Amino acid sequence: MSEQSIPELMQSIGRRAKAASRTLAAASPAAKSKALDILADLIEQRGDQITAANDKDLAAARERGLDAARLDRLALTPGVQAEMANACRHVSAMDDPVGAMEAMWQRPNGLQVGKMRIPLGVIAMIYESRPNVTVDSGILCLKAGNAIILRGGSEAIHSNLFLASLVHEALETAGLPADAVQVVPTTDRAAVQELLTLEEYVDVVIPRGGETLIRAVTEGARMPVLKHYKGVCHVYVDADADLDEALPIVHNGKCHRPGVCNALEALLVHQDVAKRFLPMVADKLGGEGVELRACPRSLEILADKAVPATEEDWGQEFHALIMAVKVVGSMQEAQDHIAEHGSNHTEIICTSNYERAMRFLREVDASMVGVNASSRFNDGGQLGLGAEIGISTSKLHSYGPMGVKELTTTKFVALGTGQIRS
Repeated sequence: MSEQSIPELMQSIGRRAKAASRTLAAASPAAKSKALDILADLIEQRGDQITAANDKDLAAARERGLDAARLDRLALTPGVQAEMANACRHVSAMDDPVGAMEAMWQRPNGLQVGKMRIPLGVIAMIYESRPNVTVDSGILCLKAGNAIILRGGSEAIHSNLFLASLVHEALETAGLPADAVQVVPTTDRAAVQELLTLEEYVDVVIPRGGETLIRAVTEGARMPVLKHYKGVCHVYVDADADLDEALPIVHNGKCHRPGVCNALEALLVHQDVAKRFLPMVADKLGGEGVELRACPRSLEILADKAVPATEEDWGQEFHALIMAVKVVGSMQEAQDHIAEHGSNHTEIICTSNYERAMRFLREVDASMVGVNASSRFNDGGQLGLGAEIGISTSKLHSYGPMGVKELTTTKFVALGTGQIRS
């Protein structure tokens, strides 16, 4: 494909997405659910073909030397395929938000005023690895009445195009426009630059990937961007924590999938329990190969089971079996550290003290704040949204995982009986 044809390609994709969004916004809930149920069946029936397409991407990725974390995100294992099919059925069964009245009130002149939930319009999604995002994003936008333009990374092109073909088959079978979900069919980076200029057609862009990608999209986009730059997630183990409960929370947060954005990156431990808890952490996480980068007070306890932390380790998203460790003198010190080094993604407190738990929930600024639970729960599926298109830490228009409802907005409606303004 020549450089000159890229603008024409992207203009065509944008026009078709805009037209499809109007049809989809008026589509019945039954038609959208039908498409989602058909897609779930297709994913299950075509598993071997999904694997074959994905194997092409994995083979090329290994040749390029992609690291283990990126290969993990790229793989469409049978388990991931089952999750995609289950997400389709879960989203299908959810209440359709489009057209719902959020509130209704009457003005003194008798005018009825309300807020109706409506689609955002056309969403552009730019993402790396994770071809399951193609399905998750497509089904959420479909349910919310949005058209979506998907531009995945070159490392997942075969997987993304095959999954898009299944989505198109499901849409057309349900009587909906296939153009409602489009995958950009070229790996040419110029396509991204063109996509970010299509403010005439695209209402919002959502980047999902590393910080470098997200910053590049944010700087180049002519339309609003929903984003998060980094996932620097902390667990604070309070003086009143149940240490036997806290240990698996720390282990799960760090070791379950260390390459994802809701993985635990830093552990803050109150000084009153540090001498008991840190050796427990070193034994359990050390057995998993986790490198602990410790502050001076932590290092006194951990000795040769840790290495000294540098200033750069605080606020670092490691994407690996590495965790920063710091002993703090109070919950306020922990909160101050989080405020300075966190990324507004996920913050957890382990405590049995109700007042401190509630204070932590109120005062810590993050898209999810939790008590006595793993940071890994900041995920649309785990929080009951069915799936997510991404996690926003930008607060406008959404804060946290973005599911179906977060992919809609509201408009005012007014119902009158002939009222005129005087």
